[in-house]
Amino acid sequence: MTPSETFSSLLRGGGPLLALAPMQDVTTLEFMRVIARYGGPEVYWTEYFRVHGDSRPEKWILDSITKNPTGRPVVAQMIGNDIPALVRTAKLLQQHPVAAIDLNLGCPAPIVYRKCAGGGLLREPQRIDAILGALRDAVTIPFTVKTRTGFDSPAEFDTLLALFAKHPIDLLTVHARTVVQMYRPGVRYDLIAQAARELRCPVLANGNVHSAGQAKALLTETGARGLMIGRGAIRNPWLFDQIRAELRGETVKLPTGHDVLAYIHELWDNEITPGVKESAQVQRMKKFMNFIGEGIGGEFLHDIRRVETTADFFRVCEKSLAHDQPMTLEPPVVAEVPLDLPAAF
Repeated sequence: MTPSETFSSLLRGGGPLLALAPMQDVTTLEFMRVIARYGGPEVYWTEYFRVHGDSRPEKWILDSITKNPTGRPVVAQMIGNDIPALVRTAKLLQQHPVAAIDLNLGCPAPIVYRKCAGGGLLREPQRIDAILGALRDAVTIPFTVKTRTGFDSPAEFDTLLALFAKHPIDLLTVHARTVVQMYRPGVRYDLIAQAARELRCPVLANGNVHSAGQAKALLTETGARGLMIGRGAIRNPWLFDQIRAELRGETVKLPTGHDVLAYIHELWDNEITPGVKESAQVQRMKKFMNFIGEGIGGEFLHDIRRVETTADFFRVCEKSLAHDQPMTLEPPVVAEVPLDLPAAF
């Protein structure tokens, strides 16, 4: 089957669908390769392709599609508001082995929404209406949308649902926070349940999925077709397999400290960019460690954020993780994304 046929089959299938969320500067070819080794999701989403008047699909994002090492379908996500450019890009992307074309209506980064793209489009329902209509006509494979519950207020969600009901999209992913809320606590899972009840298309639940037990409860609570997981998968790459075990009624296996240490080493090896200074490599890894560290606890985050060298980086990791005790890797509290991280999670 083609990737789009495989994706369509998954949407029709019986069990919950697990997806890796699109995360800018994270869900690269290299990160997909790492996550796949730990079980991985059924479907991957790319970073968003930036679409404007003279844009062309970014090569490094295309690599995550054309060189896909996972054996699972990959959905190509676009962000922008220029209808002719979006249509042109959607047609170009369909020439590659993509599972679906996805429209980003959820990015909360101010640099994005101030340009009326991503989550910024949620302030302009009429423009969303026009974009959805044009893309639905242009996309001959599954067409999906990722949204938030509104820009300023979840009271906007009813208007958005009416738009998604009007156009025959094939899947809606709901990140159940508003744009201005960013990643702060207060995820409105009840609104995901509303979308699952009211729309004919399947709905994926997105937002603070952090453990197998909570994931199972969330599926029951919302009636969603499946889950899209982002930051939780960075922190715990075993999470997809743990959720599958929980849903089968099996014992959930927990990684040991040494297992987590091996994962960090694998991330490091895959994220190395030849020619980049050591300090820059350490800084890039800190973006991942901000999430992994939430599940490690103790003084780990305090210490890892202050290292500057490779030797110090791994010294801090080994200090906390050179043991064989099982780890849940759950965050102690629902935490905001650190301000120095990419916001398109």
